[in-house]
Amino acid sequence: MRPTQRLAATCLAVTALALSLAGCGGEAPPPDGTILTDTHTFEEVAPGVYFIVGRDDVIFVQSNAMLVVTDEDALVVDSHVTPAAARALIASIAEVTDKPVTHLVNTHYHFDHAHGNQAFPEDVAIVGHEFTRAMLMTDVMSQPTASIFTGNIPNQIAAMKESADAMEDGEEKDQALNAIRIQEAHYVAVGETEPTPPNVTLTSRMTIHRTFEGRDRPIELLHLGRGHTGGDVVVLLPNERVVFTGDLVLAGAAYIGDGYVDEWLATLDRFEELDFDLILPGHGPTFSDPAQVDALRQFLSDFWNQASAAHEQGLSPEEAIAEIEWQGFLATAPDALKIHCVQTAYSRMDAAGDPENSDSA
Repeated sequence: MRPTQRLAATCLAVTALALSLAGCGGEAPPPDGTILTDTHTFEEVAPGVYFIVGRDDVIFVQSNAMLVVTDEDALVVDSHVTPAAARALIASIAEVTDKPVTHLVNTHYHFDHAHGNQAFPEDVAIVGHEFTRAMLMTDVMSQPTASIFTGNIPNQIAAMKESADAMEDGEEKDQALNAIRIQEAHYVAVGETEPTPPNVTLTSRMTIHRTFEGRDRPIELLHLGRGHTGGDVVVLLPNERVVFTGDLVLAGAAYIGDGYVDEWLATLDRFEELDFDLILPGHGPTFSDPAQVDALRQFLSDFWNQASAAHEQGLSPEEAIAEIEWQGFLATAPDALKIHCVQTAYSRMDAAGDPENSDSA
């Protein structure tokens, strides 16, 4: 049984903004092959392949990562939410392998997956889709997704403090105060961020050829189409039958504020044509049950159908959010985030049939 991520109830909105789909509750003992560092859990899902989760009672990293060790070097997928979180990741990796990290792959441009890029040494190749590079070269911190997510942190901290003040002394209050310290440190770390784009890009696919214990270990980077963003990349290890999906494929609900929901289902079709046994998502625990992908399909279809109906009725995004049955973390997300989701969907609907807006990024 894999360890779950624990979050205090007072962090519910923070949880939503973190896109975390993991459950609340106590933690189970780590499975065999798991390495615990001061800040991270490394679950070995195949020889030399690790699914990395931040220890949320110590540090706020906001997204999962992957480490692939080869005979020559090591490759990391996604860099967490801030340079501070990335530095903790780099230090933890050094406890797992002495191989030099030569490649960092960005699954997409969102802050919680790519804003740790700057912490990696200059000689590390940062690899991502051309769309990801283009986005990270803009003022991405002021765009709706990053600004809504991070701008609400002071309010969340205030709410957490108010809740903690009402608690009696004891373990629960100690945990709440610890969560506040972690979130305050995270907010300070956000201020250090200088978005750093990939310096190696792909448009559809790239293979990094390596070996592990003398056997071929190809690492395939695939852009299967637009979905969660315009430049999602999944990282497939065909010999190990493991795929890291970022936020393109999660178990059930996903963030759609910058999504191409009208194209996402077709992208999932192409994803399911790949050969793999285990999915390593950008948030939440690993999974292999295809029903989880079906749940994501249903979530996307439900949202798109409801948003389309609101669009046809001429409802504004502000009006539409009251008509949509929000699912997953979006059910408790701030209205500003829901409005952004609807605005993005409307822009896709308005662009339908416009050749200038139909080409895949």
